[in-house]
Amino acid sequence: MPFTIESARSIFPGTQAANVVPSTVEAFNQLSAEDQLALIWFAYTEMGKSITVAAPGAASMIIAQGILEQIKQMPFDAQTQVMCDLANRSDTPICRSYASFTMNIKLGFWYQLGDWMAQGLVAPIPVGYKLSSKAESVLQTIREADSGQQITILRNAVVGMGFDPNAPGSYKKVEDPVVAPMEASARTQVTIEGTSDPTVLGYINNMNAFDFETAVSLFAEDGALQPPFQRPIVGREAILAYMREECQGLKMMPERGAADAPEDGFTPIKVTGKVQTPWFGSSVGMNIAWRFLLNPQGKIFFVAIDLLASPKELLNLARK
Repeated sequence: MPFTIESARSIFPGTQAANVVPSTVEAFNQLSAEDQLALIWFAYTEMGKSITVAAPGAASMIIAQGILEQIKQMPFDAQTQVMCDLANRSDTPICRSYASFTMNIKLGFWYQLGDWMAQGLVAPIPVGYKLSSKAESVLQTIREADSGQQITILRNAVVGMGFDPNAPGSYKKVEDPVVAPMEASARTQVTIEGTSDPTVLGYINNMNAFDFETAVSLFAEDGALQPPFQRPIVGREAILAYMREECQGLKMMPERGAADAPEDGFTPIKVTGKVQTPWFGSSVGMNIAWRFLLNPQGKIFFVAIDLLASPKELLNLARK
């Protein structure tokens, strides 16, 4: 067999990923809890001038509502301590509960706290608070990133908070989908300039319909999905759990595709386009590349999802 999961990761090596994201998140994680919280507040305040954040749906926030109400009733100093505990990843009941939330619930949690801070119901960042020089440098990097990179940095910053006793990168099986797949009559079909491969089109169409089980059936039994800046998730069960927790509400908009020469029956296909998230809707499209490697049976042996370094990368479909 010519490919392993590890070797498959190197297909289309000329793809320029937005490495500013992991480096900025790492710099963010090195800040004090106080600076992390202040930076999130400042960054979201600045982003709010140009990017509209969608309020979380009531149904999706039921799991977190009890903890949010508990925090809301605390005195300011206790509220501040809770937020610092989350940033410090302290082992507390609230931090453990937070770590069990899905990505969208974590984003909704901070959206609600931020809204209450603006209303004066939750302890705000002190008036005149001055970021450290390191935090100011991180904030400046966020300012200079494009909008898709900005929301990815801030998403990754808050998703990693809380105390998770499980190993990083592990995904617990979700028994039921949070959102039911769309009815057949409501589904749309994408077209991709440069490729009409049925597996690639089927993957995109089923992901857009939130039909994750059908999307996963397009993978080989030992296939893998590599999310942006993460290690590959291997096996259908693990991929399905990841999709149900992390991919609810995403809208994938592929634009162009190109296939490389097959090697022993394995076909590399690269697609570029945009992805919209339920949190920012049509106001922000993240520039994305999907790097597929299909096995001789036409199943997905590997697919990497890359957040691109710049809009011009959308046109870069060369292997080298």
